[in-house]
Amino acid sequence: MKSLKIFYLFFFALFIFGWAEENLDEKVKLFLQENRYLWRDENISETDGKILFGIIVENNYKSALEIGTSTGHSAIWIAWALSKTGGKLITIEINEERYKKAISNFKKAGLSDFIIPILGDAHDLVYKMEGPFDFIFIDADKDWYKNYAMALIPKLRAGGCLTAHNVLNRFMRGVRDFLDYIYSLPYMETRIDNSTRSGISISYKKAENK
Repeated sequence: MKSLKIFYLFFFALFIFGWAEENLDEKVKLFLQENRYLWRDENISETDGKILFGIIVENNYKSALEIGTSTGHSAIWIAWALSKTGGKLITIEINEERYKKAISNFKKAGLSDFIIPILGDAHDLVYKMEGPFDFIFIDADKDWYKNYAMALIPKLRAGGCLTAHNVLNRFMRGVRDFLDYIYSLPYMETRIDNSTRSGISISYKKAENK
């Protein structure tokens, strides 16, 4: 009788979990649909969001860091993916108005439980982040991309992925230095997804850097 009760409790828990996940999916989808054409303030595109979502889910990443929240479009895609893997996102934004708007958007999308938003200067905070992380997304000041990478790659787990937004234009200030640096690292395997207008660099860490 005891084992039968445990059996029923187990399947009841599975049912509740499945219902909660389905309910969250519908809430996120509805929010994204309603705001599809409203994103401003240098947010990523829907196509970019789907790329980030896919990387996280396919690799079962659980510990993510974002540099440059803006008003939260990218964080919503990342956190939505992390809701599937049981993970959490730390996202940093320097502008208080955007930060507050992002928090409001996280709540409306139903993803607040999967996001730790931080208001502050990533130039300082990246050195204080303990890690380790298995997914990092950089979408902030381009002339600091290389510095962000240098500070964060040592905190990226082997097998983890570092991504960066808006890298198609090598003549944009800071982009060339960042790409030259990331391509020079023998323990990082890098490609650029150019299926969108902005381009996302995708770098997998093959081994711990020495």
